[in-house]
Amino acid sequence: MTSVPRGPADRPMSPHLQVWRWHVTMLTSILHRVTGAGLYGAGLIVAAWAVALGSGPEAYGAFMDLLGSPLGKLVMFAISLAMFYHLANGVRHLIWDAGHGLDLKSANSSAYAVFGFTIAATLAIWVIAFMAGVV
Repeated sequence: MTSVPRGPADRPMSPHLQVWRWHVTMLTSILHRVTGAGLYGAGLIVAAWAVALGSGPEAYGAFMDLLGSPLGKLVMFAISLAMFYHLANGVRHLIWDAGHGLDLKSANSSAYAVFGFTIAATLAIWVIAFMAGVV
């Protein structure tokens, strides 16, 4: 018998996004990573705020003007959305770590609950901010 060398096409391929059917728990996993990375950026904004605060009234005023601009408000809205999502999904993971809610129906239901909480909490905070005149 002669041995025929196997080429790359003969080897098994690892499944990728084209193979998997999208589902809500897959989306929550991806968004958890994305919001976690985004919150690192939020930490840099908080650090920049602290530096501006320590740099005097002119620097602080300029920084607050930037945060008060439409782009700054959009960024702050995105940060609050990411924060509430990451919080809710983190609690969901803690419940999973305790061994609860791991069946398919519970996992899907809790994913939708995370989305619901995220939207409700973000809107509530922004409505309160508008009513208080902060935004």
